[in-house]
Amino acid sequence: MSNTEDYFNGSIEEKYATLAYDTILSTLFAVLVYVVVKVSLDGIRQWRARIPVLVVGSGPVGLTAALVAVRSGKVLKLTLLDERNRTSLLCRPQQIALDPRSVKFLLRLGVDFDNMEGCWHNDHFFTKIGVFQEHLLSILEQKKRRIDINISLGTKFTEEYFRRITSSECPRIIVVADGSYGESCSVLGISSDYIVESCNAYGVNATIERLDQRQVPTPEIRAHGLYFDLSAYGIDFFLEGKDVQSSQHTSVKPGFHLKIYGTFRNRYLALACPASDNKVVRFLRHTTNSSIMKNIFHQSFNAYKSDIEPRMNDLTLHHLQCSRRLFEIMLSHRRINAAYIEGDNIAVTIEGEAARVLNFDTGCGVNLGLRGLESLEKFIYRIATALDQNDVLEALSSKIQHSKHVAENFRQTGLLSTMFE
Repeated sequence: MSNTEDYFNGSIEEKYATLAYDTILSTLFAVLVYVVVKVSLDGIRQWRARIPVLVVGSGPVGLTAALVAVRSGKVLKLTLLDERNRTSLLCRPQQIALDPRSVKFLLRLGVDFDNMEGCWHNDHFFTKIGVFQEHLLSILEQKKRRIDINISLGTKFTEEYFRRITSSECPRIIVVADGSYGESCSVLGISSDYIVESCNAYGVNATIERLDQRQVPTPEIRAHGLYFDLSAYGIDFFLEGKDVQSSQHTSVKPGFHLKIYGTFRNRYLALACPASDNKVVRFLRHTTNSSIMKNIFHQSFNAYKSDIEPRMNDLTLHHLQCSRRLFEIMLSHRRINAAYIEGDNIAVTIEGEAARVLNFDTGCGVNLGLRGLESLEKFIYRIATALDQNDVLEALSSKIQHSKHVAENFRQTGLLSTMFE
């Protein structure tokens, strides 16, 4: 009898074990199918996700932002606004210098430097702003074949324009790149408060306009370790201290760095040095004699200019304009450089000079703006594929952190690469 009971009990246990095993397999299979279907649907949703994007400002940074948006593959419609008309936009003669990092970034966007007026020097590309903008506009015109792009030059971004946008055409992302004097942030209700930080350096700028010279891009000229004889103004060559070993006065160079850049017609000069309190620097920071800096730039230009351009003499000296003394070099950047307009479900990012401004012209200012665009493609992708508001806020937080990193990195090392090397 016991053997019969054991047999039946064993059979029941085996049946339960088999049933449990089948149940586990069925559950795992159902979970696997659910995961595969969900991942597939999410993949299809992300692949198909497209959003309208509005770029305000068609300067070098705004046009590059438009190319980044196109490259993201997540733009349903791209609208580009600028209050300037095409003629005034493309006739800008100022020169820009694109450093190697910017060149590499632009190459990935399809910029063809071989078909752009300019010149190479030390892996930098020098061209005029108008030429650069015209090239980027031509690329965007070609992209119209496969994406809806509306380029509205001569159209200003105002409250009225913003109100006229229908709900179906309302952009999910607005890229503000209208410069430090732009009004777009005010229209969108974004605070204009800036954080102002020192770059731990002093500098001064000068410009020379020579109408008889050519308006063509030229490589920059750099000179380092400069010392200026200011004995005529009561500043000796030697410091007050003495060398203990030799008991002789020792001269100490303040370490001034000079850069000459721009076209031959519009020449720009920048003079800078690391922050210090030596006698020469202190004098040049506080002097009230406006002729001192002009004489320094006059002599520096003649000493380091290119061989094919004429010297500056007393007759042409009046063409030189410069600051009267050294000033502290500062970097300003917005406290709020990205925002979310909740009612309209719009993410806003502020780029270029609209987000950060250096009060010292090094001739490479556009590179600072392009650094901020390095995270724009990922930002557009995350906004386009966001499932809810939390995803949008996380994307905004990441963009804000990148913008802060760009500003801090330039404040720490920007002048080192643009002036001191």
